[in-house]
Amino acid sequence: MIGQYGYLEDFIKELRSDGRYAFSLPEVRNKFEQSDEAIKKALQRLKKKGEIALIRNEFYVIITPEYRSKGILPPSLFVSELMKFLEKDYYVGLLNAAAYYGAAHQQPQSFSVITMKPSLRNVDNDNLKINFYIKKEWAKSDIVQKKVDTGYINVSSPELTALDLVNYFEQAGGLNRVATVLEELCESIDADKMLDLAKRYSPITAVQRLGFLLEEILNMRDLSEPIKDYLKTVNYFPVLLRPQKEKPKMITGNDWKVVQNLEIETDL
Repeated sequence: MIGQYGYLEDFIKELRSDGRYAFSLPEVRNKFEQSDEAIKKALQRLKKKGEIALIRNEFYVIITPEYRSKGILPPSLFVSELMKFLEKDYYVGLLNAAAYYGAAHQQPQSFSVITMKPSLRNVDNDNLKINFYIKKEWAKSDIVQKKVDTGYINVSSPELTALDLVNYFEQAGGLNRVATVLEELCESIDADKMLDLAKRYSPITAVQRLGFLLEEILNMRDLSEPIKDYLKTVNYFPVLLRPQKEKPKMITGNDWKVVQNLEIETDL
């Protein structure tokens, strides 16, 4: 029996020696002259032994001994290969990106990946949760290459992370959590880069809300003032800090034109 499936185990050892933790079914088909039925039986056997896991259709990860008890690898070790397999550009964002700058505060419960249309179905099982969010575009200059055991992965810059956290605040755990993370993330934010991105970022409401949080809640005026000066040169309109169905009177009382309809408390 071992000899029958040995080719696949040797293949996995070869991948690991090359620093890889993932592979696809088409890759196995191309490498071995085996029937589809034989390959799938071999894969099923390794899956039952807990040595590999199916992430999504035809894409597998290798579960090394140190992660065997968890039944899955950290997504950072295979996200680059997964997105290459799916032929999608991407970056790791939101709380997972913030963690790379020492600003996670709490361990994120899911792994956030920003990509482009068409949308991808989230990965959601007992051991693994990967949420995919769609964005129309982004600039390469806003993406940072972060080193992991398998090479490098795309991560949003501190500046892009800040704006994305505000833009996707519900997915990031709410505005209180976002403000808490921003408080730590600000140490990594460059004011000039923040201003440059604010001029390009869409929607502008995220820029308004971020500026409001930086100035009114976190007292980070070195970051907020340049953005405020920029907003004076463009058209922007009153916006609620937290969107809601029933709109109150849109009286803001601040340069950001943000109605504070929510009390913000950071956990720090």
